[in-house]
Amino acid sequence: MLKAVVFDDEYIVRQGLSQMIDWQRYGVELVGTAGDGLSALEMFREQRPDIVLTDIRMPGMDGLRLIETVAGEAGDTMFIVFSGFNEFEYVMRAIGLGVVDYLEKPVTVEKIDEVMRKAIERIEKQQAFSSMKSKWEASKQELLEKATLNLLLAGDSALGKWKESYGPQWEAIAGITVLAFSSECVELPESADYRIVEVTNGADRLSAVLHFKLPADELWEQLMLQGGDCELFAAGGTYASLAEAPKSCKEALRALRYGRFLEESGLIRIEEMEGSDELAGHLTKHEESVIFSLRTGDKKGLSAALDEFEVSVGEQKLDPEQAEREILQLVYVGLEVLKETGRDIRSLGKVAHQELGVMHTREEMFRWLRGKVEAMLTAVTEARRSAKHAAVEKALAYMEARFGQDISLQELAEHVGLNATYFSLLFKEEMGISYIKHLTHERMEHAKVMLREGMLVGEVSEKVGYLNYRHFTETFKKLIGMTPKHYREAHSIERKEDGHA
Repeated sequence: MLKAVVFDDEYIVRQGLSQMIDWQRYGVELVGTAGDGLSALEMFREQRPDIVLTDIRMPGMDGLRLIETVAGEAGDTMFIVFSGFNEFEYVMRAIGLGVVDYLEKPVTVEKIDEVMRKAIERIEKQQAFSSMKSKWEASKQELLEKATLNLLLAGDSALGKWKESYGPQWEAIAGITVLAFSSECVELPESADYRIVEVTNGADRLSAVLHFKLPADELWEQLMLQGGDCELFAAGGTYASLAEAPKSCKEALRALRYGRFLEESGLIRIEEMEGSDELAGHLTKHEESVIFSLRTGDKKGLSAALDEFEVSVGEQKLDPEQAEREILQLVYVGLEVLKETGRDIRSLGKVAHQELGVMHTREEMFRWLRGKVEAMLTAVTEARRSAKHAAVEKALAYMEARFGQDISLQELAEHVGLNATYFSLLFKEEMGISYIKHLTHERMEHAKVMLREGMLVGEVSEKVGYLNYRHFTETFKKLIGMTPKHYREAHSIERKEDGHA
């Protein structure tokens, strides 16, 4: 039901209009009256009425000034003004403010009926237009989301349709980053630097971040600050070409998968997980699954990945030569993972294609594949067991000496002489947490010492490697349970009590 209010400084007029109008007949509820401009303004803001009947001359604020005051917040409210004075200036001001009508007192039932019908007709037209506009915008957004999902999956071949859905403004886009989420997260704030289009693909929750300028500094700042509100979310690489969207999408999903395995939380970027991973190119989903299982030592996962691969090859009805190429490709991918550990791949026997070439049935080929890949898993596991302690000790010493610097996974992995992804998994297995979590804890412990010594929070933030003061404060509070400022103040009191102030 629509809401209406009556504003007039004469009690008899307020009562007369309240009683002479059959409000229910118009589908309207009278929700209040006021006798002066200031009370009227307060009531308007409290009730947000659809129809306002107001006198022009009132103490405190006249009716036209009231309309001018609430113009920005009135929305679709209809104003009907009346006065005992037929003054040209008032009439022109009222028309300029877009009122439904300007009535002279005394107001008759017939005239009120006419303007009420006019007001309601306008409201109905506005509602119909708003409904149509909302449906059109929802439809347009739905089309954009579908086109964006196709862009993330198909890349260049879907780019033309995506541009049509986005509109000519696509030319302002400087690049794209894809995010993948493990759970519901708070929405990122709008920015002049980027636009976010959220899509789903089965169980995958994705967001395409369309950058209007690069580098994407503001995006990373916002993501780091919002990270505490999400269980885990991952970012693929940022690419200037929209045709590279599938690559960023795959990277985001891969980073999310590794992040789950490492029990990470908040934001994790593909660069942090893989560095410059030689295997992170154009992999099939079966190759990605085999790589992940070999690196994480997941025997069941490896078996399931090989089962899926065998089913896929069977469904494609490949001829023997094609099947052999697919199997060899998977084996060579596995050998690359083994090379990451520093092991000699010749220890696994003959060159793969020589062994495979003497087999005739698909069953023989897949039995051979399973044996070869399981042998790789054993070799990778043994290599990790024998090498992990020395590599991790070396990495810990490196982080302790450089905790105030920006230490990337790639830098750390190169220092210990290992592949970045392999090292990150090795570190997690040895320490129970990821390298980035360990580094963060290390920084917070050093920060606590500096704060207890009375150093200013801004100085501490920089000394432990945080150029963004707010990010440091949020991280400190999350791990320590209070802000750096409160921590410093608490220990300042202790120093005074101990006579060290």
